[in-house]
Amino acid sequence: MAKLLKFITCGSVDDGKSTLIGNILYNSKLLYADQEEALILDSKVGSRGGAIDYSLLLDGLIAEREQGITIDVAYRYFTTDKRSFIVADTPGHEEYTRNMAVGASFAQVAILLLDVTKGVLIQTRRHARICSLVGIKYFVFAVNKMDLANYSKEKFDEIVAQIDELARELNLKNIKIIPVSATEGDNVTTKSKNMEWYKGESVLEYLETVDVTSEDKNSSFYVPIQRVCRPNHEFRGFQGQIESGEVKVGQTVTVLPSNETAVVKSILNGDKTVDSAFLGQAVTIQLDREVDVSRGSVITDNNELFASKNISATLLWMDDDKLTIGKEYLAKIGTKKIPAIIKKVEHQIDVNTGEKIKIDSITKNEIALCEIEFSDKVIVDKFKKNKVLGELILIDRLSHQTAAAGVVENVKVSEEIPYFQKDDIVIKNGYIFEEMYFDLKNARLSKSEENKKTYFVDDKITGKGDSFEYPEYFDIISVEDGAAALVRNYKIFDIIKLSDYHYTGLPLVDTGGCALNINKKQDMQDFLEDWQKNKNISEIHNKWAKFETYRRVVSTDYSYVI
Repeated sequence: MAKLLKFITCGSVDDGKSTLIGNILYNSKLLYADQEEALILDSKVGSRGGAIDYSLLLDGLIAEREQGITIDVAYRYFTTDKRSFIVADTPGHEEYTRNMAVGASFAQVAILLLDVTKGVLIQTRRHARICSLVGIKYFVFAVNKMDLANYSKEKFDEIVAQIDELARELNLKNIKIIPVSATEGDNVTTKSKNMEWYKGESVLEYLETVDVTSEDKNSSFYVPIQRVCRPNHEFRGFQGQIESGEVKVGQTVTVLPSNETAVVKSILNGDKTVDSAFLGQAVTIQLDREVDVSRGSVITDNNELFASKNISATLLWMDDDKLTIGKEYLAKIGTKKIPAIIKKVEHQIDVNTGEKIKIDSITKNEIALCEIEFSDKVIVDKFKKNKVLGELILIDRLSHQTAAAGVVENVKVSEEIPYFQKDDIVIKNGYIFEEMYFDLKNARLSKSEENKKTYFVDDKITGKGDSFEYPEYFDIISVEDGAAALVRNYKIFDIIKLSDYHYTGLPLVDTGGCALNINKKQDMQDFLEDWQKNKNISEIHNKWAKFETYRRVVSTDYSYVI
């Protein structure tokens, strides 16, 4: 039997999505006797004058039946002689676009229904664009209600021309256009005698034979780690589902983000030891040496995967509250869940036309390209290259509701720039000249990276900003980097190793801009000894650093300043 196929039905309101799937289930004899009997009884009190209403098989909510529309996503599993299927029947109303997107995110094939009397509508364009956005590559355009057009080939050809134009606009490659009548069964499970001019397959015949395996072809291997398994002190295995390629015993792999290499010692598929495993299999991998692996890590042989803190992603906003720049969300990407903020909205994408609109925020069911920053580096890739590592959701930290779903467009893989550099002496990871703002609405402290740059000897520095003001002469101390930067007359006078630094009585600050409580040489000696003895940075900071000497937090209406 062919591989399981996951598909979605979508389109505008009342185009017949539920009816089409109900017809497949009914006429393929895929119902239990009691289901068939209940369908016949329900149809007698329905809106079709006693004729069988196939949509009732999927529209299970009372509210849906009363309105005659689908509201929630209805999933059904069924099997024919040739294939097994999971189908998501999704709502057509614009209000429920986010529900439709959830269904689309799991599918390999999209069936878009069009009313032959109406043609390609705005909602048709919206759903086609979202399906393409989430990575669906195979599209069936089912031109429905052909019975109302007297099965006219001319009318069908008019709609085909509209679909071809839409396919070119969205760059859809694999499309199939089928004339159907979902209520009468024409070209749904079998070929229609009313449209002998149509020579292609029925909807079910196409679904049973379409080959979607080409989208899974990727020679490189990677597995996002779900769990570290340690049943005893002798065994340490890393568990996850292989998302690409094949792994074999004896193969050299890399663990990300630590970049450590190791050799595959053994592979378990379930409780069976195997010599190799491939795409789609859940495995436990044991390596030949101890490496740093935890949930969210990735084991791979792909040297083009990177860890990054900054990405740009196309987001479909799902929250009832509008997008807030600078608000902290939980990002779920691969097997990793990590705090993240939206730094900037590059532009909104009109979901109906594809037009790019300059805007600062978006609301529910709107799409935008955004810059996102994670609190730490994560393994991430472009969605077009790696689906699992290129798709993400944002979760509201208070309500725990999904705020947005999106796909990664670009990954910033360059290393964080140092703040001060002279030859091989580097001071990095500081934010001494970054503005600090407090968002009153969200009670959140945020930083602007507007002034983030690398300073060299003789460069001028910014001594005063909204949230800081430094003296004309002072020294910057970085124990972590073992270096010091000497500022004279608001210029970088020198950058030296900390071992060569001598306290001269000038004010001292750390790399965050906090004043260090050092007033004599003995203080400096005690400070450095504390660092050697105590690795708890918070304790050292609380003892020696003072924030408010040169720093202050500025309240603002904007929670992240770009």
